[in-house]
Amino acid sequence: MQITNTILMVRPVRFRMNEETAVNNYFQEDIDIKNQTINLRAQQEFDDFVAVLRAKGVEVIVVDDIYERDTPDSIFPNNWVSFHASGAVGLYPMFAENRRRERREDILDILEDKGFEIKTVIDYSSAEEDNLFLEGTGSIVMDREHQKAYCALSPRADEDLFIEFCEDMECTPVIFTANQPVDGHRMPIYHTNVMMCIAETFAVICLDAIDDKKERRNVLNHLKSDGKEIIAISEIQEQHFAGNMLQVIGEEEKRYLVMSSAAYNSLNPEQIEAINRHCEIIHSPLETIETCGGGSARCMMAEIFLPRAEVLS
Repeated sequence: MQITNTILMVRPVRFRMNEETAVNNYFQEDIDIKNQTINLRAQQEFDDFVAVLRAKGVEVIVVDDIYERDTPDSIFPNNWVSFHASGAVGLYPMFAENRRRERREDILDILEDKGFEIKTVIDYSSAEEDNLFLEGTGSIVMDREHQKAYCALSPRADEDLFIEFCEDMECTPVIFTANQPVDGHRMPIYHTNVMMCIAETFAVICLDAIDDKKERRNVLNHLKSDGKEIIAISEIQEQHFAGNMLQVIGEEEKRYLVMSSAAYNSLNPEQIEAINRHCEIIHSPLETIETCGGGSARCMMAEIFLPRAEVLS
């Protein structure tokens, strides 16, 4: 199955602009208010977002961040962990040292207590010792139905590590480079999931970010051969996080495409109509989180595909 009705979200307690990630996350911006105020605004945006998801019947498991760990980006758990239908859990090497403290075994215990079955943990985090990184489903965009994984190489996404992941998960790697304009230069986009989203029957993607024509054609061929309708977005829309979307399942198996309000407001009527042919759109304002964190709605949701443990009667 490509999508799930269950996601993990981590409620922030010390959210702020992370100076350690700003060096290559060009979506981040500093704002001139106190960190305490930034965190309070982020908490309100988080709570409102969770309420919007739950109102549609999406199962949201919320875990509080730990104050003492001082992890400003804990709100983006999909970068350090992934949960798979095989019962595997992936743990990932993180570029920023203060993000490595986000990895928490107690979260795995919480999921097991809720009836999820974890059969194996595949831990790639030792690659940090060699300064090699692969930041979960930020770096990797999965097409689970067709056993493919897409990855835009960057300082946060090492090619060899990605291939190792694909071997472990038995999926085909689709590798390319995606860039964005930064001070007159083309610089790698830090995470694949800010420029593309793969849903069940369509894909939202910023093709203009893939400068190499052969790589762009290869990505398109893979998506089209797997029956995805291509909904192209511009680089300006990508800057408003229009690529940072996730399709989920709500009540009565209804499909939704989740995004921020900024992403939604950047779309034109034709793009909205194209998405609505496949599923309903839901969105929530995430301005503080997007501005200071450089991530958006998709980054905040770690999908849970783990099997449920059988209950013996």
